[in-house]
Amino acid sequence: MKDLALWNEGDWIVAIASVVLAVFLIAGAWAVTRKQPEVGGHPKGLYILFFAEMWERFSYYGMRALLIFYLTQHWLFNDSASNIVYGAYVSLVYITPVLGGWLADRYLGQRKAVLFGAVLLTFGHFLMAFEGTGGQNDPTINIFWLALSFIIVGSGFLKANISVIVGQLYPRTDVRRDGAYTIFYMGINVGAAIGTIIAGYLGVTLGWAYGFGAAGIGMLLGLIVFVLGKPLLLGQGEPPRALGKSTEMTMYGIGIVGVAIMWLLIQYQSVVGGLMLISGLALLGYVLYEAFKLDKEPRERMFAILFLIALQPLFWGLFEQAGGSLNLFTDRYIDLGGVPAPIFQSINPIYIILLAPLFAILWTWLGRRGLEPSTPAKFGLGLVQLGFGFLVLVWGAATVGVDAKIPVIFLFGIYLFHTTGELCLSPVGLSAMNRLSPRHLASLIMGAWFFATAGGNYVAGMIGAATGGEDGEMTRQGTLDIYWQIGLVAIGVGIVVIFISRFVKHWMHLDTLADDNVGDDLAGQAEGPGEPQGAGVHPETRD
Repeated sequence: MKDLALWNEGDWIVAIASVVLAVFLIAGAWAVTRKQPEVGGHPKGLYILFFAEMWERFSYYGMRALLIFYLTQHWLFNDSASNIVYGAYVSLVYITPVLGGWLADRYLGQRKAVLFGAVLLTFGHFLMAFEGTGGQNDPTINIFWLALSFIIVGSGFLKANISVIVGQLYPRTDVRRDGAYTIFYMGINVGAAIGTIIAGYLGVTLGWAYGFGAAGIGMLLGLIVFVLGKPLLLGQGEPPRALGKSTEMTMYGIGIVGVAIMWLLIQYQSVVGGLMLISGLALLGYVLYEAFKLDKEPRERMFAILFLIALQPLFWGLFEQAGGSLNLFTDRYIDLGGVPAPIFQSINPIYIILLAPLFAILWTWLGRRGLEPSTPAKFGLGLVQLGFGFLVLVWGAATVGVDAKIPVIFLFGIYLFHTTGELCLSPVGLSAMNRLSPRHLASLIMGAWFFATAGGNYVAGMIGAATGGEDGEMTRQGTLDIYWQIGLVAIGVGIVVIFISRFVKHWMHLDTLADDNVGDDLAGQAEGPGEPQGAGVHPETRD
């Protein structure tokens, strides 16, 4: 234990993060052990999902904060190649929820899918702790690729489905839904902030294995929380019909085969882009096929969903510079005052923690007065703020000489506007996907949402690679030039989206959106005569 007198800024930041984590855990334990079915106006199951996802995000973002540095400093990829690997990896993380969502809709149910995904993620994060001697000729790099593959497939089974369970805890027209998703989103960012700080600090100061090991412990705790909290989910997320053991094992076998496929894909990043284009077109065709089988109003809601999804690649392609090129830029060109660069990845989730409750209050306050922007308008506002954030960093760099490091205040500035933009788009979008999609397509639509995010992450890798220039090494001015251009593009598109938002809102048909009826196609209801009530039928828990 280091003497307190010798602690630097990074040590104090980690100590504060650890105290905050303890406070959240104590508060969560208090909430879920109350006798009443609801705490703070929400079912206790929301808090189980909050903490399960918090630990999963602790592990994911803790690893993400270190990944670009691990690639450049340990495996010795150049800046451009590292950004491409990073972009391919993160895009695959967001692509696999399409398959995970489909399997959950048809066979496993959301709860079993989340559980299986958590097991895979735990394996993957612990495998990251095997670092070998480094360099691309070290055979241990194959374990690194395998670790990424477990994380990719595990995320596919977990990400879309845990979000769907949040929505299933509420009737469709319940005014608490947006607030619930914002609370859930805050849980994501509590884990992201604390995981980034702790894993990032350990990885830089003690060694890669310590940072990635901490991420693995976080994922294991998330798995434990989800298993113990099953009764508080009130029967939501169960299989749509009685699930035979052989069928269940087959689904898990598909997951293991997926790990092998991802092990190959992550090593050949150029293939990922082509596969994404082909699979994206196929997914679009399938969603349109399902949409045209619906009546007019639900069909037009599907069109509104597709419009919102189409904005995802642009937003996340720019936003995800945070873990790639912006992370490297921070390390090399920002005056950090001796604090390890990965810790600054926590700025965005900390802003979310501080601002998410304010946005939840703001939307409710505006909604009661008929002043709340529509979901498409919020998307437009999010894009404008995202673009403005890049301009803030460019303007900040212009205030100092070309050889001087940029004041860290401008790093806080870019993350502030990126965060407010994110809060106008991501939790609102999650809520819209679940609210507007037909119940039998809920996980597929949520998977399509994450697929579009995957496209953005792949684009992020390409943009990040461009900051490396012709020789693959980042330059300060070259990166700032790219940030200026993409900032202006985001602002322009955002303004157009705001102007056309009222037409998209009309497709949403919010005035005729109704709750699902208990007797209408409840999962598990169509069991044969004499069979016990199928999994998923719990009318007594529905409003």
